[in-house]
Amino acid sequence: MNKSIQHFLLLSLVALSAASCVTQKKMTYLRDASPEIADSINKKFDAQSETVIRSGDALTIVVSALDKEAVAPFNLYTVNQSSPGSAQIQTTSSLQYYIVDEDGYVEMPILGKIFVAGKKRVEVEQTIREQLERQVLNPMVKVNLIGAKVSVLGEVKQPGYVSLGRGRLTILEALAAAGDLTPYGRRENVLLTREVDGKLEFARLDLGDVNLYTSPYYYLQQNDVIYVSPNKVRVVNSANVGLWLSMVSTVASAATVIVTVVSLTKSNNNTTEPPQNPE
Repeated sequence: MNKSIQHFLLLSLVALSAASCVTQKKMTYLRDASPEIADSINKKFDAQSETVIRSGDALTIVVSALDKEAVAPFNLYTVNQSSPGSAQIQTTSSLQYYIVDEDGYVEMPILGKIFVAGKKRVEVEQTIREQLERQVLNPMVKVNLIGAKVSVLGEVKQPGYVSLGRGRLTILEALAAAGDLTPYGRRENVLLTREVDGKLEFARLDLGDVNLYTSPYYYLQQNDVIYVSPNKVRVVNSANVGLWLSMVSTVASAATVIVTVVSLTKSNNNTTEPPQNPE
């Protein structure tokens, strides 16, 4: 049997052997979950399930009430001129968003600056509502994060960005949105990167550990990065592919050289005339 084929078969056996080392236990999420553990976890839950607002975030703030005219001045509408240089203006139904400044404030019409950094969306709604109640009867406030997202990379089926939606997203939901882990992803060693007060934090999470529910990283914050590293099977397979491609390239190069040499030899033999015998 050709040595190259023998080498390839040997590497394939190594890959299959490594694959057999991936146990069902490592592939299972929250493997120790039970009703008793759930009760224990529920007692530890606090109000940290929603992301907090930070400097640089974009917010929409909508104020409403039965008296629409009374709340109109508190909404920041987009205003466009009907034509360049025209004095006529028209107000569209779309709202501008607020950018939280470096000091953690947004500035609303009439109300002025409101501190929002470090607060949850519902807390900001309550703060604005309390200020509005001095001027408006039964006001309602709705605050939403705009463009808040997390990144999911590595051994997942659909890496990319996942939106935080209304500000509440768990790491399991983010991985589900990314199509779940591939069979090559390390479920016991998922890296999460988070920026807190301008400093990076790194956390290693085990998706099989039921205590993941009480981790401060279970609920995600905007701009978190989740990286699923490859397991040994992926590393072995990648090495095999690289080695096999290298072998194929070497063999192809050698074959090209041989064909070229043979062609040149035949060409020289055909162009060389035999010496003529004198009469």
